[in-house]
Amino acid sequence: MTVITTFKEKQREKQIKYERSVLRDLSIHTLKERVQQYFGSSRIATGLLMNAGIEEACYDIALEAYLLGAKFSKFGFFGEDIEKVRLRCFQEEKHLIDTLYNFLLYWGHGEEGVMSEALYYHCEQYVHVWWRDGFANGQRRHKLRLH
Repeated sequence: MTVITTFKEKQREKQIKYERSVLRDLSIHTLKERVQQYFGSSRIATGLLMNAGIEEACYDIALEAYLLGAKFSKFGFFGEDIEKVRLRCFQEEKHLIDTLYNFLLYWGHGEEGVMSEALYYHCEQYVHVWWRDGFANGQRRHKLRLH
C-alpha cells in the first residue's frame, strides 16, 4: 500500500527545506548587530531593547523579511529589476513593517509621542535592509544552483 501525499504537502516540504538552507547563511551576531544599529540609538527603543521579548520580536521580523527576499529572488535571477520585484511583495513587506512598528508602539506605552514617525522609518529601513539581504542571498543561491 502506498502513502498518498498532496501537492500542498510536497510544496510545503520543499519550502521548508529551502528556508532552512537559506537561513544557514545567517548569523546571530548579524541579527544582534542590526537591531542595535537600527533601534539602539533611538530614545524610545533603547529602553525597550532591555526587554528580551522586544529584541526577539525584532529577530522574528528580520528573519521573515530575509526569507521573503530570498523567496522573491527567483524573479531577480530571471532578469526582473529589484524594484519591480519589491512591488510584487509590497503587501507582505508592508505587513512586516506595520507589525514591528505596532509592536514597538504597544510596548513603548505611548512614550514615543512625536518620535513615532521616526520610529516607523526605522522599522521600514530595518525590514527593507533584511529583505535586500535575503534577495541577494537568494540570487546568489540561484546562480550557484543551490535552490
